[in-house]
Amino acid sequence: MKTKLRALIVDDSQDMVELLVRHMTEMGFDTFAGNNVVEAISILENSAIDVVITDMRMPEVSGYQLVKYMSQHFPTVPILVVTGYPDLRDAVEVVKMGAMEYLIKPFTFEELKAAIDKVIEDPNFNQVEENQEKEEVVDAYHGIIGRSEPMQKLYATIRRTKNNLATVLITGESGTGKEMVARAIHYTSQFSSAPFVPVNCGAIPEQLLESELFGHVKGSFTGAVNNRIGFFQAANGGSLFLDEISNTTLAVQAKLLRAIQEKEVTMLGDTKSQKVTLRLISASNTNLLDLVGKNLFREDLYYRLNIISIHIPPLRERHEDIPLLVDYFNEKYANENAREPLVINKRIMQVLEEYAWPGNVRELENFIHRMVILCDKKVDFNDLPDYMKMNISNRKEETSLLTLKEVEKNHILKVLSATNNNKTQAAKILGIDRKTLRQKLVT
Repeated sequence: MKTKLRALIVDDSQDMVELLVRHMTEMGFDTFAGNNVVEAISILENSAIDVVITDMRMPEVSGYQLVKYMSQHFPTVPILVVTGYPDLRDAVEVVKMGAMEYLIKPFTFEELKAAIDKVIEDPNFNQVEENQEKEEVVDAYHGIIGRSEPMQKLYATIRRTKNNLATVLITGESGTGKEMVARAIHYTSQFSSAPFVPVNCGAIPEQLLESELFGHVKGSFTGAVNNRIGFFQAANGGSLFLDEISNTTLAVQAKLLRAIQEKEVTMLGDTKSQKVTLRLISASNTNLLDLVGKNLFREDLYYRLNIISIHIPPLRERHEDIPLLVDYFNEKYANENAREPLVINKRIMQVLEEYAWPGNVRELENFIHRMVILCDKKVDFNDLPDYMKMNISNRKEETSLLTLKEVEKNHILKVLSATNNNKTQAAKILGIDRKTLRQKLVT
């Protein structure tokens, strides 16, 4: 049980944050702070918060939207709204949506304490923790496999997000399953009967992407012989998933920003806009904030896309899920090939669990698929590629002396593993050419 109550303070003014932190600490609260709504949602999803104090007017995403989000996803967490721009209509709206108190800046310590006391004295306050459902530990969620703690957090975020039209940004390395998470959000939601439209922005030529997203009218460019709707119109009422959104140009990003803000799109060559209502889910294996810093991605679009952030952990950070994934893919591809699943003994499984899997779940799936096709009834140690045996070789080094050639080969295999078996890159790191690398691998 917590000995102190926890307060989350959300305000874009650092001076106000520091003031509220000081006052709340004096009242005996543990405090968390965020300078914007995106940070606040991240804290809410990862920490047990007892009360939220939020400003109303903040850049990009307002406190009003935070209150709305919390009313849907954290309805038992009480909210105190503070604002320097009092408006009766705003006050009525946020109270209707779940805010328990409304305080005008500037305020004194006594006024803040009185407002907090009202929140704590509310009969529903002490039931916040008791009313929160305990989420059952599961091995899989809508096709996503894993029972590790990071995956349980991922499932919980999907459950909280699924029935909301707020934009979602999914991040993670290649092969972690970003599209699977997007599909889980859509197909477990109340919008599941509506279209789910996946788009790989990196696979569409730059000059065609705008037309594919927003559509075009006949004659708008050479080859446009008919009117054609875009992906936004096709996903109307459902979910649009934009994978590898980092590949979009700044011109396309500007139109995406308008489509999100205004909830309307204009086809190429047309003058009239069309209203669209959908949930936009985007994904990237590149750090978009780094691209923002290099002026390759619009900062305002980043914050619009990142209302809800979901990070998928790489496989190397959840080794305990590897046996579950191995069993699943073993069964899947055995059935597809009308065969019995392979026998995988403890020694082989240990090697698979200790391997880093730079290609993540996709690499593991491809490996098991290959083993099902090539192996007869069971996987032998000799069936494993050399770069996977490296951990075994490294353990042997601790108990036995190796020749110079063995040490050299182990180092080469280690570099190959780190470069996902890219021989050109490995040769460059080792300072040799590809021909020499091949010779050293076969000798």
